[in-house]
Amino acid sequence: MVTGELKRKIDALWETFWTGGLTNPLTVIEQITYLMFIHDLDSLDDTKAKEAVMLDVPYTSIFGADRRQYKWSVFRDLPAAEMFDTVQKGVFPFLKTLGSSPEGAYSKYMDDAIFMIPTPQKLSQIVDQMDALYASGLAAPDIRGDVYEYLLSKLSTAGTNGQFRTPRHIIRMMVELLAPGPDEIVCDPACGTSGFLVAVGEYLKEKYREEIFYDPARLAHYNTSMFTGYDMDRTMLRIGAMNMMTHGVEDPSIQYRDSLSDQNEDTDKYTLLLLLTRFVKLSGQSSKVLIY
Repeated sequence: MVTGELKRKIDALWETFWTGGLTNPLTVIEQITYLMFIHDLDSLDDTKAKEAVMLDVPYTSIFGADRRQYKWSVFRDLPAAEMFDTVQKGVFPFLKTLGSSPEGAYSKYMDDAIFMIPTPQKLSQIVDQMDALYASGLAAPDIRGDVYEYLLSKLSTAGTNGQFRTPRHIIRMMVELLAPGPDEIVCDPACGTSGFLVAVGEYLKEKYREEIFYDPARLAHYNTSMFTGYDMDRTMLRIGAMNMMTHGVEDPSIQYRDSLSDQNEDTDKYTLLLLLTRFVKLSGQSSKVLIY
């Protein structure tokens, strides 16, 4: 739960976006998502470089000598105008080249990323505020998950660009009633922010930690093939994917698809379906349905 100083810092960051003219909550969360990705990419690259030295194996930085200025730790120290130019004309186009890179775990959701921070001064202020959040522990999975949930709570429960966010306590109740197991194959055909998928993942962590996280096959399933989400809003896809990743699912399948289309050929693929209006467990004779 986000409280105290951490909450104050997040609210200050939100206000900075707001006073810069970015008043759509989805847009703000999307821009924060991009910045988190950029920061994490720098940290991941440094970690892999250190591991390569320790293991005495070769490692080629994804930034390279000609892209070093795209690292968060480098451009954050530039003058505001130069930082703005570097991020707008260098960093964001660079992100779109990472789709085939194994280091770019989030990059498939960044291919149409648009930089919307309006001025150099606002970017400099936002970068400083993001650094303060990371200094407060934002890199830790538990804290990041809480922070992201708090950001998502700023979405109106109903009506923001037609999006409807199911209350978290309702989601949690539904998951607990259906008691998913460690071998589920889960789909939310209208995933939005991935709240249902996150709730299943958190439930499994609580109830089946050893069965999943000490079993390589099940852990691989949890990180890659257990969770599928569909949506028709690319902004929501990015937010939903990051929400899953911040809750410890490394590579969820969050995809653009019209789940109601006749061209959707998904049949008998999932053991668990989660919807905005119902939650169905497909398990032979013991199927359960909850409608609210």
